[in-house]
Amino acid sequence: MNQFIRTQLLLGKSGMDKLRNSRVAVFGIGGVGGFTAEALVRSGIGAIDIIDNDIVCLSNINRQIFATHKTVGQLKVDAAEARLLEINPDVKIRKHQIFYTPETSAQFDFSEYDYIVDAIDTVAGKIELVMNAQKAGTPIISSMGAGNKLDATQFEISDIYSTSVCPLARVMRSELRKRKVKSLKVVYSKEKPITPNKDMSCENDLKAENETSKRRQTPGSTAFVPSVAGLIIAGEIVKELIINN
Repeated sequence: MNQFIRTQLLLGKSGMDKLRNSRVAVFGIGGVGGFTAEALVRSGIGAIDIIDNDIVCLSNINRQIFATHKTVGQLKVDAAEARLLEINPDVKIRKHQIFYTPETSAQFDFSEYDYIVDAIDTVAGKIELVMNAQKAGTPIISSMGAGNKLDATQFEISDIYSTSVCPLARVMRSELRKRKVKSLKVVYSKEKPITPNKDMSCENDLKAENETSKRRQTPGSTAFVPSVAGLIIAGEIVKELIINN
């Protein structure tokens, strides 16, 4: 039996063929990008690039789909590859163990992708992704801030210039306007970020996580907020690939 038969009932055979013949790149496979990658593979995407340089750590388990006690200590791209192949042994996966930055961007040919997912944390990397995607004419969707939030119902898809409240979106609007970028599809939340508790019992663990991920400030997060953002992104990509391809 075709494992995608229930999806095909909604998308039709031609839609499933389009997904099977598409390649999507997911930059960042943590709380948001991990759920996006898995949902795309469960939907029948035929080829996927996963890009991340992090190692699975214990504090990832609360929100990242590839993080379990079994995968702690593994490279995220390795843990993701193993799980995705268990879901669809036929999916073509390319792993890139690298942080995407302006310095590493030349290692990617954006013209070979049908869609790009920006689920990385750094503003410099996000801007570089957007500029290179638009230069190649490849559709891209960017995740704005999902940390320090508790209300998953406030996520929506919008153009970057129509966003409000989200601090990351505000910075991105400013930087993209300087670069004369006219439009960027994003997923963002209108929920005002919550100030994390200064729990001293977390201090040493957070310091260890920051050293691993090169992150200066660690936001609070949950299982049910970044996952929703990731699934919204996957749904938008599936819809667009079927309509536009």
